[in-house]
Amino acid sequence: MSVYELKNSTISVKVDSHGAELKSLKKQDTGTEYMWCGDAKYWGRTSPVLFPFVGGVKDRKYRAKGKTYTMTQHGFARDMDFTLLSQTDDEIWFELRSSEETLEKYPYEFILKLGYRIDGNKTEVLWQVENPGTETLHFSIGGHPAFNCPIEPDACQAECFVDFGDAEEVISTRISENGLATNFMDVYGLTDGKLALRDNLFEHDALVIENSQTDTAALCRSDGSRYVTVTMEAPLFGIWSPPGKQAPFVCIEPWYGRCDSEDFEGTLEERKWGNQAAPGETWKASYWIEVG
Repeated sequence: MSVYELKNSTISVKVDSHGAELKSLKKQDTGTEYMWCGDAKYWGRTSPVLFPFVGGVKDRKYRAKGKTYTMTQHGFARDMDFTLLSQTDDEIWFELRSSEETLEKYPYEFILKLGYRIDGNKTEVLWQVENPGTETLHFSIGGHPAFNCPIEPDACQAECFVDFGDAEEVISTRISENGLATNFMDVYGLTDGKLALRDNLFEHDALVIENSQTDTAALCRSDGSRYVTVTMEAPLFGIWSPPGKQAPFVCIEPWYGRCDSEDFEGTLEERKWGNQAAPGETWKASYWIEVG
């Protein structure tokens, strides 16, 4: 595995070919690091790609093509080495292809391309899922970037906020102790679009905000000023920090997919928020991270 860098006069980013994972995002003038460092004491990753599943499958098993397969949470792409496809001054692309190893646990041919493009103080994270096979490809994909929170070392996370833009409230699907979606909804009223990062906010795991309730989520200092903003077209997203650990980071996770519901008994094709690519088709999506 290798680490690659993109930089302009405003920001620099570093990406590891293992998982094509974003490892660093810094402001050039201040040296401020926005990405979590990946300390395994709290969580050993920084920004894994979730593919071909987002979240967990019920009993760690799913059904496809008349067979039952085992799958761990968030799929396998985050733990595999990607191949560098191209790099310019402001853009880099990596690729992961299906193989005998992946076909044993996920019976679909695929080409996953993951790109990063920088422009001023923004980084665009780009996904392309190509179907080189002869049958419809069914998949989920998501981001899981973890940002330092608080951003100042002497600040307190419980005094920080998540800013959901113009939303007056957000409704979150509650996740069960075994990591599956329940039928219970938590409603969070917002003040000027903001939700306080109180100590018990993640006691039921991630906030899972479905149905395109907002297209932006930002982390704010105690004075309400934004320091990192994620903008997305994804139909749902998660907000997460490890419960009970007082971990100094918060994830904002654009998703095209979700964990199974507690009562789900269907096939891969029937999973909620799933995506499809016909033979020869390329599915595309992206999200943006803005700092400062």
